[in-house]
Amino acid sequence: MVLLALAGYLTVQYLTGGTGAPRCEVVSGKGDGASYEFTPEQAVNAATISAVGTSRGMSERAVTIALATALQESGLRNIRHGDRDSLGLFQQRPSQGWGTTKQIMDPTYAAGVFYEHLAKVPGYSRLPLTVAAQRVQRSGYPQAYAKHEPDATLLAAALTGRAAATLTCEGRPDATPTGGADSVRAALVRDFGREVLQEAGADVGADGVSASPSAAASASASHSTTGGGGRTVTVPVRKEATSGTGARQRGWELAHWAVANSSALHIERVSYAGQMWTAGSTDSEWRASGAQGGSAARESVADVRIVTGQ
Repeated sequence: MVLLALAGYLTVQYLTGGTGAPRCEVVSGKGDGASYEFTPEQAVNAATISAVGTSRGMSERAVTIALATALQESGLRNIRHGDRDSLGLFQQRPSQGWGTTKQIMDPTYAAGVFYEHLAKVPGYSRLPLTVAAQRVQRSGYPQAYAKHEPDATLLAAALTGRAAATLTCEGRPDATPTGGADSVRAALVRDFGREVLQEAGADVGADGVSASPSAAASASASHSTTGGGGRTVTVPVRKEATSGTGARQRGWELAHWAVANSSALHIERVSYAGQMWTAGSTDSEWRASGAQGGSAARESVADVRIVTGQ
């Protein structure tokens, strides 16, 4: 009985992000040593919050405000309890018009409705974070958001892609995979919208034949399962971000999203811009993938490649 109890405890700790669970970490892109360690559950929710924001055209500052708010309200956990009828990542209340219980417990919806309210705050990007968050939340403890700003700033820089190769997770390389590439594609569409798997224009299918814009969706689905026996999802970087900082930032946004979701979706490897993250590797660092110049390097900037365990 003691052994069974211990096994149960360790299982709960692993699944809920306690001691012994795979960890995630984000570090500063400024080289100042700042870092924040968090759980895979928190990583998934943070990635969703960021993706919903950028997909709506919200700024990095807006993502920082949203992440700091969720850190304070729920610890970036999608909880089913709170003050009175407060629920979810942002502790939104059905009785106050935030949506139904089912809607609020959907992280994508909860993040979206938060941004809807934030966008209505005049000059929110120039306001102190505590003020902007309070205009949306109307919390009884508005100053509490301030202590989360440094961590939220690190997370936002990584998850919006501005700070490249700064987010890593240990992943679960030995876990039994479920869903494989299809689950990854579904999660990408859930957080970013259907356009995430489609380029604005022609796409390239598995046979290398260019597809017309009208066939982009079907070609993307075919292209995203090439290699690895259907284990690889190739996500095109949007063509409107054709070069320079815009394209690379979008690519790193997608790459970091994949790493943040690595435990939940059993992702084994993510590669972008000549760098690769591998689940369970030493320190889970981003390392050179071996692509050197020429077409290989250009392809690595044009696409984010996600390899699943199935």
